[in-house]
Amino acid sequence: MAKGKAKKQVKGKPPARRVPWFAWVGIAAAIAGIVIFVRSSVSNEPAVSGPPGELRAAIVDQLHSLQPNQAFIDEVTAELEDYGFEVDLWQGGEVTVDFYGGLPAYGHDLIIFRAHSGLIGSKEERIERTCLFTNELYSETEHVAQQLSDQLAMARVDEYRPWVFGIGDEFVARSMEGEFDDTVIIMMGCSCLYLEDLAEAFINKGASAYLAWDATVDLGYVDGATPILVKKLCSEELTIGEAVAETMAEKGPDPRYGAELKYYPANVGSQTIAGLISA
Repeated sequence: MAKGKAKKQVKGKPPARRVPWFAWVGIAAAIAGIVIFVRSSVSNEPAVSGPPGELRAAIVDQLHSLQPNQAFIDEVTAELEDYGFEVDLWQGGEVTVDFYGGLPAYGHDLIIFRAHSGLIGSKEERIERTCLFTNELYSETEHVAQQLSDQLAMARVDEYRPWVFGIGDEFVARSMEGEFDDTVIIMMGCSCLYLEDLAEAFINKGASAYLAWDATVDLGYVDGATPILVKKLCSEELTIGEAVAETMAEKGPDPRYGAELKYYPANVGSQTIAGLISA
């Protein structure tokens, strides 16, 4: 791969009753008076897409820096490769603002985001939008134009962790370069389908389907549920609707926060992965 450093693998409902493991996403009165996100350390150039007909998947493991799970990576990679995907992996500090900006150009058919996410609220605590964390430390002097245009926000896991940049729907719409090519998106973070803002932004950017949880999720729970979902979509070749329903039947809602797996838009429920990525 080029500078993107992709690694080839060998082989919420409103946030629930307690403060999530994922984070309070703060709204600090920073540059634009609303929360704004983090600074980038790695330059990422999109890799050249593979030959026509080659299936490509990506795992974006932003959580690797704080909560690595190699067993999860190995299990999901094996499942994707058995289906026929070539799998790329980005982890930890590689997950920056600029990386997210170049992601559509890599040409993936399926992307799994193992990443923190959360809901941004106003000073009156009204929930306004969804944000996806990077691992780029926040700086007022980085990505200034995107901060001023509310594409980025300050985000952190908890009061003991540093502020990082997070991206929102405006960033997807305005700063992601190029278009997704009927890419299937799986979001593992908190509350990524509590609102539909981020989902709609990815679909408008060319994604074909967006799967996510509708409230806060515990990491142990979602690390266990996602491989089940991937297996049902890939080896079992179920439709999106069937895979989501059977994953929920097998795993149940998050026992701590009650989050449930959903998909967007509604009309993709009757389609399979094969049908979506070949559309």
